[in-house]
Amino acid sequence: MRPLRPGSTTLAGIALAALAGLGLATLPAGVAQAACHRSSTVVVAGNGSGDFTSVQAAVDAAPSGNTHRYTIRIRPGTYKELVTIPADKPYLSFVGTGRRASDVVITYDNANGTPKPGGGTYGTSGSASVTIDGNDFTARNLTFSNSFDEAAHPEITSQQAVAVLTHADRLVFDNVRFLGNQDTLYVNSPAATTVSRAYFRSCYVEGDVDFIFGRGTAVFDHCHVNSLDRGSATNNGYVTAASTDISNPYGFLFYRCTLTSAAAAGTVYLGRPWHPSGDPNALGQVVYRESTLGAQIQSAPWTDMSGFSWKDARFAEYRDRGPGAAVSTDRPQLTDAQAATYTPRRYLAGTDGWNPIH
Repeated sequence: MRPLRPGSTTLAGIALAALAGLGLATLPAGVAQAACHRSSTVVVAGNGSGDFTSVQAAVDAAPSGNTHRYTIRIRPGTYKELVTIPADKPYLSFVGTGRRASDVVITYDNANGTPKPGGGTYGTSGSASVTIDGNDFTARNLTFSNSFDEAAHPEITSQQAVAVLTHADRLVFDNVRFLGNQDTLYVNSPAATTVSRAYFRSCYVEGDVDFIFGRGTAVFDHCHVNSLDRGSATNNGYVTAASTDISNPYGFLFYRCTLTSAAAAGTVYLGRPWHPSGDPNALGQVVYRESTLGAQIQSAPWTDMSGFSWKDARFAEYRDRGPGAAVSTDRPQLTDAQAATYTPRRYLAGTDGWNPIH
């Protein structure tokens, strides 16, 4: 941690300012660290004008076992670093202080197959730029990215490159962008039968193959989901690859979202069922509800994966619109009665009645 400035608006900065009046220019390292731990807000700035120059340093300074909101305000810039929010640091918030979500970017460029510094290679989970294990995390007005360049690394054939991996529960993302190609957003949980919930409000998610995937429960509320153009005339990827456990009635809900792409018409699938390690109980659950589907969506928008039929998964639509929307035998639709149980609040309530929806 760098010395705090007398002008800092954090509690540590206020303490430092008081000591500065006594002729002391900086706090001793131990006192500065303790002051940061007492503070509920710290500032990250790559140019050195904040309390920390890296996001992970700010996370490391947050108190373990925290019981109150601890806010990390991030000033505009690109922060190329791996970030992990550990399980013993709940109630952390990342807040981008720019005018737009694109003003603050947290990114790294590992992929499944990238060599590790100590030997071996990263897997899909290990490729994540940001890993969230702490419950009650929130993020607002910033961008998470995996900037792995597929074309520049033909030797890495799998090319899964995760921007954000979540295991934690009760997560809120508000006006956040998620950028990548394959496997951009991995919404997961600590165990197959453990329910972990995440709420995405007015977010932007971009990718091509299975770029929203995992066994977690997630609501995408008025989000923009963009499929990248892979240049194929027949298959430009899959929006989802849900692996929801059969014990969990709620996987992914896209509520009043907009799905776009520059890809050719009829070349993007809404999703396919992912069965990790052939798990027969991973019966993915996905609903697109009252959403606008662009012309890129396949007329038969669900497809099989690794020998598992999409018809055995729990895929459905309800009152979608747009050139990519249709009703057919290949497109299961919820009835009005069923739709009453597939609402954002039902997905997120769990056993504790959690309701982050405003």
